[in-house]
Amino acid sequence: MHIPYTVPRHRATLLASAAALCLAAATLPAHAQAQETFKVGIVSFLSGQAAESFGIPAVNGAKVLLEAFNKGAAPAPYNKPGFGGMKLEFVYVDENGGATKQVQELRNLYDREKVDAVVGYVGSGDCLAVAPAAEEMKKFLILYDCGTPRIFEDNKYNYVFRTASHGAMDNVALVRYLAARKIKVDTFNLINQDYAWGQDSKKDFTLSMEKLFPSAKPGEDQLPKFGAGQYGTEISALMAKPADVTHSSLWGGDLQAFILQAAPRGLFKKTQVVFSAGDHVLPGLGDKMPDGVILGARGAYGLMAPKSALNDWWWDLYSKAYGVYPVQAPYRMVQSLLGLKLAAEKAMAANGGKKPSGEQLVAALKGSEWESPAGRIRLALGDGHQAVQDTAIGKTRYDAAKKMVMLDDIQRFPADCVNPPANMKAEEWIKAGFPGAKGCP
Repeated sequence: MHIPYTVPRHRATLLASAAALCLAAATLPAHAQAQETFKVGIVSFLSGQAAESFGIPAVNGAKVLLEAFNKGAAPAPYNKPGFGGMKLEFVYVDENGGATKQVQELRNLYDREKVDAVVGYVGSGDCLAVAPAAEEMKKFLILYDCGTPRIFEDNKYNYVFRTASHGAMDNVALVRYLAARKIKVDTFNLINQDYAWGQDSKKDFTLSMEKLFPSAKPGEDQLPKFGAGQYGTEISALMAKPADVTHSSLWGGDLQAFILQAAPRGLFKKTQVVFSAGDHVLPGLGDKMPDGVILGARGAYGLMAPKSALNDWWWDLYSKAYGVYPVQAPYRMVQSLLGLKLAAEKAMAANGGKKPSGEQLVAALKGSEWESPAGRIRLALGDGHQAVQDTAIGKTRYDAAKKMVMLDDIQRFPADCVNPPANMKAEEWIKAGFPGAKGCP
C-alpha cells in the first residue's frame, strides 16, 4: 500500500507487452506511432512527519490515477487514454529535506529527468522556494497543495499554477461556521506552526474573528516549530488559561501528536477545538480522535465531498486500491491532475495533435475551469493561475459500529463566500469585512 521510504525517487510506468506493442504499431496511424510519452514529476512527502497521513496518500492517489488514465478508464471528459493518446509516465520525488533541497530536486526533474510538468509540494516554505525557480527556468509547474496566500498575492508568475484554494478559505470558513452555529466565543487561543502556513493561518483566523466575533479576545498564542512532535509545554499553557475556542492549523504528524498528547490531559473537554485542516488524520486516529471537534479539510474532500458520479468513481478507485477512503491530500492531487489532463489535451488540439510545449500548456490552463470529485475548480485569482473552490466544515463523532470517525453537522460554503475576489489580497478582503462575498449561510 505504501511507498517505501528508502526509495526517494522511482518511476511508475505502465508498459504493454512486446506483442501488444507490435500490434499497436501495425494498426495505429503514423502520427500516433510517433507520439511521445508525457512525463510528470510528482513531489510529495515520502518520509518524515508529513508522510504517513499526507504525502503518501497523495502519491497513492497519483498512482491509481496514472493507471486509470493510461487505460482510458476515467469518466468522461477524462476518458481519453493517457493525455490525448500520449502515454503517461510519473516520476516520484520525496519532498522531505527542506526548501534548498527541493529547489535542486526541481531542477533535476526538468534537466535530468526531462519531465514535461511538475505537480507537487505540500509545504508552504517549499512552494515559496520552488515557484521562482520554475519561473526562472521557464518550466511548467503546478502546486497541488500548499496553503500560503503569498504565492500569487506577493508575486506574479507565468509558468506556475496552484490548482487548489489557498489557506485563507479554510480559516474564513471556520469562523463562519462558528457564527452560523451561534457558538459562544468570548475568548480564543491559538496553536500554529511557526512558518508561513501557520503564521498565515493564525492571521486569517484572527482577522476573521475580529469581523464576525468583534468582542472575542485572543489569549494564548503558541507557535511551535514544524516537526516539533512534543507539545507538553504548549498544552499546559492552553489548559492554564482555557478559552471558549482553541484554533489550530497543525497538520500531518504534528497534528496527530498534538491530539494524542492533548486528549488524555482533557484539553478537548475544556475548550471547543477547531482544526482548519484536520480531516487527514481521522482514519489513522480512529477512536483516539475526540468527539465534537470542528474541522475542515481544505476543501469539500473525503467525508465532506459532494455527491456526484465523478466523486463516486474516485472514492471507489482509491478505496479499493488501498483499503481506506481518500482524504484531502489525494483529493487535491487528483484535482490537479484532472486539470492538467484537460489542459494538455486542449493544448495538443491547438498544436495539431502534437505534444504541447510548456508555453502552450500555460495558455491552455490559465483561467480554466474543470470538474473534480470535490466540485468545480476555477482558476479565478492570480491572473488565472490560482484556484478557488467550495469548502465544507464538520464535527467529529466516532462510530463504534463502523469503527471509524464520522463527520456530522456538515456545512458547505461556496467558493465566492470564503475566497477573496480577484482584485483583493486575502488579508485586505478580510479586514474590509469580506466585500463581495456571495452565497454565505
